[in-house]
Parts: sequence; C-alpha cells; structure tokens
Amino acid sequence: MAIHSALAIESTALPPRRSFSSPNHGERKNGKTPNALILHYTGIATVEAAVALLCDPASEVSAHYVVTPQGEILSLVAEERRAWHAGRGSWAGETDMNDVSIGVEIAHAGHRDGRAAYPYPGAQIEAVVALCKEIAGRWPIPPQRVLAHSDAAPDRKIDPGEFFPWARLAQAGVGHYVAPCPIVEGPRLSRGDEGPQVAALQAALANYGYGAPQSGVYDAMTEFVTRAFQRHFRPELVDGVADFSTIATLRKLLAALPPA
Repeated sequence: MAIHSALAIESTALPPRRSFSSPNHGERKNGKTPNALILHYTGIATVEAAVALLCDPASEVSAHYVVTPQGEILSLVAEERRAWHAGRGSWAGETDMNDVSIGVEIAHAGHRDGRAAYPYPGAQIEAVVALCKEIAGRWPIPPQRVLAHSDAAPDRKIDPGEFFPWARLAQAGVGHYVAPCPIVEGPRLSRGDEGPQVAALQAALANYGYGAPQSGVYDAMTEFVTRAFQRHFRPELVDGVADFSTIATLRKLLAALPPA
C-alpha cells in the first residue's frame, strides 16, 4: 500500500521529516501535559505498513512519531494531543500513560526467535536521539522518564527490546542509564520465593517507577517487571531472575537518580 504524506519534507534542524494525519487521538485528560517519553518498535516489516496501521481508524492505535530506518521522522499526531500508543500499563503511580506521554515508534521488525530481526541502523538511532532531545526541550521530561514500552507494560510488551542501544542514547544525553554490574555466581531470587528480600526488590523496583507488586512474593508479575528492568538496564541476560547483577544494577541506578 502506497502511503502519501500530507505535506512535503519540511526544512528543520532535525533529520528530514514528513507529516501524516492519524485520526487516532484525543484530548489529554484533566489538563495533563506530557512528562514522559515512551519508545516502541513497530514490530511490522515495512514503514508503509506501520504508518497505514497507525493512521487506520479501525486500528485504534497511533503514535506521535515514527522514525524510519533511514533516519526520517514522520509526524502523525500533535504532541499536545493524546495518542493511543501505550495501552494498559503504569509508571511511577500513573495508570494511564497515554495521558502523560509522547510515543515514538521506531520502524523495526522486532524480535525473531528471541533475537533482533536486525540491528537498529545508525541513522535511525541518530534521528531518535535528535527527536528525543527536541521533545525533552519542549516538555518537562526528566531523563528517568524516557521509557521503553516494556517498562510501562511489562506483562504485555517487550519492545523496543534488549537489543535497543540504551547506552548509546545515554552517551548522547538521552535517558537515564548506568553501566550494568557484572553477572557473577551468587544468591538469586526467582518465581516462588518470598520474604523480606523479595519485598526489598519489589520496593526498589517501585521506587524507580515500575508497577511491581508489593507482596513479598516473587510472583509472575514480579518476574515480568524484572525482565523489563533487565531489557532496559541489564540486557546481557534477560531471564526474570533477580541475581546479584540485576539487584546491584538497580541499586546503582536508584543512587544515580537526580535529587527530587
């Protein structure tokens, strides 16, 4: 299906940009404004198919932007409007992330047999960095609220994946990140465990922003949240097991948060 932009390529300091018009948006509720940025991958083979879906009224999904593999930025929904990209999920007590976030879809085929279908191209990541910086310059979005879709919806989503270069974004001044602690042998927490150590892990995840249960029981949701944390901050091994590396990286990340 051929996709025709509503406007010609615009002149901008950012990489080339085209505008489309998705009908899938609404008012942000209760006067809320963006304070978070959520990065996704499209999980669709082509840019044309992704844009067609995001602009189809029947799909009831959209995003503010799509970034192509060539580094072109496609605008679909005005930032002031509530795009429909986050779905069910939460972050730092907010339970409707569409109300408070801007959604960036990165055109990428996603996971294939547990691996990246292909690496994110350099031009695409450069455009993502430039776009994120521009958005954060317009809205009060702190680094720790530049999120993966999997951070906000850990039981449903795995994008943009453990192969997304978060460290590279951080080096360019986008997002909150620390070098992961090394994976070593030692005690670990996993599904079925319970007690004070599990409660401490759940509290630490919640303190960072994750929607972790506060039960002291390492249940399915705790495992999903741990996997989401690992995808973003300890991508070498994503297994949902809270080993020394996972817990130490989480503590290091919390210690590196800017003062409230």
